[in-house]
Amino acid sequence: MRCATTWTRLSTNGFDWSLWITGTSQQRLSLLPAAQEHVLALEDGKARLLRAVTELSQGFALAVPHEEAMRIRDDVGFFQAVRAVLAKSTPGERKTDEELDHAIRQIISKAMVSDEVVDIFAAAGLKKPDISILSDEFLSEVRDMPQRNLAIELLRKLLSGEIRTRSRRNIVQARSFAELLEQAVRKYQNRAIEAALVIEEMIALAKQMREANARGEALDLSEDELAFYDALEVNDSAVKVLGEPTLVQIARELVETVKRNVTIDWTVRENVRAQLRVIVKRILRKYGYPPDKQEKATQTVLEQAEVLSELWALA
Repeated sequence: MRCATTWTRLSTNGFDWSLWITGTSQQRLSLLPAAQEHVLALEDGKARLLRAVTELSQGFALAVPHEEAMRIRDDVGFFQAVRAVLAKSTPGERKTDEELDHAIRQIISKAMVSDEVVDIFAAAGLKKPDISILSDEFLSEVRDMPQRNLAIELLRKLLSGEIRTRSRRNIVQARSFAELLEQAVRKYQNRAIEAALVIEEMIALAKQMREANARGEALDLSEDELAFYDALEVNDSAVKVLGEPTLVQIARELVETVKRNVTIDWTVRENVRAQLRVIVKRILRKYGYPPDKQEKATQTVLEQAEVLSELWALA
């Protein structure tokens, strides 16, 4: 079991995880936040961990039921549990301590690897948040976590999931938030600023996302209308001169007209795309949209329509 030795050197140097063997179910669970923090603080720690535990698990699967393999079964369980919460990209259902213990031991007995073993939020000692709103209560919990690197990882996963969800409805908004998140993550990876400041940037981004949800209500626009409104480059100074009421009207007319002309296969029929392009440009000209901005806005509107077309066609 050479890879077990390699992994032990990688992640347990300076970290005591003996309670995983001797402790209660609650004590074993409480080790996971500290273990994640330890790994994330290492240079390239997460990637090295994922790679090493995959190798360990493969070796273990080949070696069972050899006596030497069974001797380190609980060790492998610990490594796989840490890997599971770090590799998990989206939150799963919260499990009780007993269910976690049972799931981990079941996996070891079958010599399998699963990313569904441990809920990352339970493992961090946090309540499972409503990721659609990222409440102040939850953000405050994360801010106060003693494991700073783990807090960053949790926020990154939550925000990435929220951005993916938004990209299915509003591509401009999703791209903007994705860029801001990437900048924060890059600062963290490059150790350009302290972890606490990265956490504050991510929390501020979470609040921006939450506030963005209310923009449609303030403008009296539906979710689809807001997506087309954002596609109009409404923050550009040359576009702003049209005024909010005009931009809102353009967005409403775009949704109504594009939806009426959408067919299931429009994205693969060039003549349909060309027709839609003409329609969009005609609407922009009608309202006096800046000529030098029309081409880019038209392209973005078409991209937005492509994202929503399947939903509309099915509806």
